[in-house]
Amino acid sequence: MPVAEMEVKQRADQWMLEQGLAGAELTVLDMTTPKTKYLAIQKFGELTKDEEALKAIGDRDKLFAREREGWTGFVEWENYPEKKAIAHKILIAQTFPPNPEFQLGPIPPTNPVLPGTHWKMWHEAVGGELTKVADDSWATVLKEKHPEMLHLLQFPYNGEPPKSLLTANDITPNSLHFVRNHGGIPLIDQDKFSFILDGLVAKPREYTMKDLMDESRFPRMTKTATMQCSGTRRIEQILKYPGQGDEVPQAPWAEGAIGTATYTGISLKKVIKECGGLIDGARHLEFYGADTYFKDNKVMNYLVSVPWSKVKANEVMLAWEMNGEVLPAIHGYPLRIMVFGYIGARSVKWLYRIKAIKEPSRAPVQSQEYLYFPQQVGKHNLKLTDGIQIQEMPVSSAIMSPWTKQVCIHNGKIRCKGWAYSGGGRWPERVELSADGGFNWYTVPVENLSKKRKWTWRTWEYDLPCDVEGWIEILVRCWDNAMNTQPPEIRTAWNWGLHVTSSCHRISVYSVNKSRAATKARLAEFEEKGIPFGPITVPLEFPAQTWDDYEKFWKEHDPRDPEDEY
Repeated sequence: MPVAEMEVKQRADQWMLEQGLAGAELTVLDMTTPKTKYLAIQKFGELTKDEEALKAIGDRDKLFAREREGWTGFVEWENYPEKKAIAHKILIAQTFPPNPEFQLGPIPPTNPVLPGTHWKMWHEAVGGELTKVADDSWATVLKEKHPEMLHLLQFPYNGEPPKSLLTANDITPNSLHFVRNHGGIPLIDQDKFSFILDGLVAKPREYTMKDLMDESRFPRMTKTATMQCSGTRRIEQILKYPGQGDEVPQAPWAEGAIGTATYTGISLKKVIKECGGLIDGARHLEFYGADTYFKDNKVMNYLVSVPWSKVKANEVMLAWEMNGEVLPAIHGYPLRIMVFGYIGARSVKWLYRIKAIKEPSRAPVQSQEYLYFPQQVGKHNLKLTDGIQIQEMPVSSAIMSPWTKQVCIHNGKIRCKGWAYSGGGRWPERVELSADGGFNWYTVPVENLSKKRKWTWRTWEYDLPCDVEGWIEILVRCWDNAMNTQPPEIRTAWNWGLHVTSSCHRISVYSVNKSRAATKARLAEFEEKGIPFGPITVPLEFPAQTWDDYEKFWKEHDPRDPEDEY
């Protein structure tokens, strides 16, 4: 058959498919039978609505109207199961288009990176007080955050500062502190604010901000603390071994989902003491946030808990001030929880209730998310009880400069900069760098580390010795005061939920050592001819060697192929 008459079956993107560059489009291979089967992948349609079912539900502006004066964007779900049931009917009466695939497909080159497709639609679908939350939240981001922030997810807002600004100071300015929200940003009038402490306490009470700020009742405390999201450095897991893909729980964080600030407030232990203490075997404190959270077509408020032992140790604060300023709205104004040394997910924002309970919270964020699964657990076999509920953060570190795939021209030393942190009240004791993939390590001098504090990171700088040229792999690792350090490979950190990337941070850079005469001369040629040196993949635009020099070499050395001897 002539080539022109052959039937063409492959797709236009066949090469990308075969090279794994469009993994979300690949069929599943079923090899459980003698002949391999090709299983279709899940496809999603467009937005559809059951108009009759939605009409029967009623007026959502009345069903989910504002409940508290001065609390914009807040719906209290936890005390109203009937409202939850109505919202559930609204959500199941519709089908929603998919979120953009960002693990097995290309990550969008935009800022914001991901829009929050489902979350915007869910808030709009429920309506009422949630109708404008997405717009109000984005307006708050633009008002309170630095213009250079990298917006990973527009709604609910997730954002991190650029690497060049993250470690510029060991205390992170409010405008550059990362934000990991799970719902919209409620806008709350402090004069209309109060929160309840109830459940298994002797004397349940309601508190206003005026009550909490009364120093005759509660002594002030100020603490400098690092907060880290358990998704920090998740992009490293995604790029090598994708996992559970959900744009909110699994946002593609880089190294900036960490920040350090000085908080002022009061110890939660003191407030519980004024309420007569815990009773009836209470062992956990459950925190309620005013933001609305969605899970499995159900709505709720943001709920998590921490053990009483953590509170009893004065390691949980009710905070209303951040870096000497009133707590920004995006960080929980007027009142938030700060849990020192734990993952950021436990430090609830827009606090409106604390409930003493016997066991860890059964709310989804505690029981279904922020779980660290074994390596061989995934979509095919997971059970929630397989996962460890993440609390304290392990030792970790990251290189902020240079960036991976960058070309570094140097005189035998590569200028490096980054951060190191350990949770649970431990602190970085030693930071080490390697320029050869982890075979030899250089210790960062203590004078190149920021101040040592119990609850905070340490930023560092170091001129890393490097004699070799070409591609090299730079690693960083931290040792904390308990002699914990980081596992060497990303594979050792991989888990289905893509949490806690605590392996040594690795970057690949291209080393150009100008202390070598030949390299120095070649770079001078680029400068003389006005030709940019980068990118390194572009072929050389002028002769690498004169023909006279070339011929001279072969006259003075053996030929390429040796002569036969007869």
